[in-house]
Amino acid sequence: MSDRPTHIKWLYRLAIALFVFILLYFLYLLTPVWKPILKVLAIALFPFLLGGFITYLLHPIVENLHKAGIHRAIATLLIYILFFGGTGYAIYKGIPIIIHQLRDLSENASLFTDQYQKWLTFIQKQTSTWPDGIQHELDARIESFEKWLNGLLKLVLSGVMKFLNSLFLIIIVPFISFYLLKDFYHVKKAAWYLTPIKWRESGKKFIHDLDESLGGYIRGQLLVCLIIGSLAALSLWLMGMKYPLLLGIIIGITNVIPYFGPIIGAIPAAVIASTVSGHMVIYVVIVVLGLQFLEGNILSPLIVGKSLHMHPLFIMGALVLGGEIGGVIGLIVAVPLLAMLKVVCIHARTHFVASKS
Repeated sequence: MSDRPTHIKWLYRLAIALFVFILLYFLYLLTPVWKPILKVLAIALFPFLLGGFITYLLHPIVENLHKAGIHRAIATLLIYILFFGGTGYAIYKGIPIIIHQLRDLSENASLFTDQYQKWLTFIQKQTSTWPDGIQHELDARIESFEKWLNGLLKLVLSGVMKFLNSLFLIIIVPFISFYLLKDFYHVKKAAWYLTPIKWRESGKKFIHDLDESLGGYIRGQLLVCLIIGSLAALSLWLMGMKYPLLLGIIIGITNVIPYFGPIIGAIPAAVIASTVSGHMVIYVVIVVLGLQFLEGNILSPLIVGKSLHMHPLFIMGALVLGGEIGGVIGLIVAVPLLAMLKVVCIHARTHFVASKS
């Protein structure tokens, strides 16, 4: 008789699992119905998500100014004007240049493709005498790297085109960010009251730990990438290199990827430089190595620090897994997701120990 309640409990859980499975199956069958609705909702929510992310990035600066004695409203307005004024001016000046460089790049794409293929042929000839297993593995890695590079170029090009197509949605982002910055504590208060009472304290600690682990890393990495991308574009422009702004954007974006990013970002610049002269390739390599030294020895230790508190082996493992699953996007989001997973695991273990005791 004592086993009966246990059997009933397991039957109840099995019934719930079966119900969830059937529900998910019906949702899968109704994909043509809810997918367009979900797409419209995603487009509508995009400016709010972007505005929230910008608010998350700027709020610590507003707080620091407020602690320094500046009124919160004035601090908010000051940061708002500096950030969105600078961003707006950069977009106003940069978009026409990027469009011109993209048009010129598309017209000469065959030339760069031929040069890249020559590089690959040269590498394959040099390694043709290697054992078959190593040769096969090298060819597979080259093919995989080509996919990463194509994914990166598509990411930059599609990002620019989506920005131009979604200009109206982008315009309302500054207004959303301003009100979120101005009423930040009201938003926090509303989130506190909407959270169930039993989850409030644990949720507050989880958000604090997540922000401590991830917030500094994201803000620091974005700032470092902005500096590296700007310095790369300026250096390439001073050298007389083609498409300096476009290549600077690519180098800046790939700098988000630890360890492998500078290599991936240098490939398009080196391919384009090789169509100009051999000396230009050397200059580009020197610039990329110099920027990598600056980022690794000065900027990252000073701005990013060791906010992740993770061993490099874990980071490399996350990058390999992210690259295999999601390509370039996977490489970019791998480390932040790893940091989130770390915080989730720590809190899950704490919750499990507390529930057992």
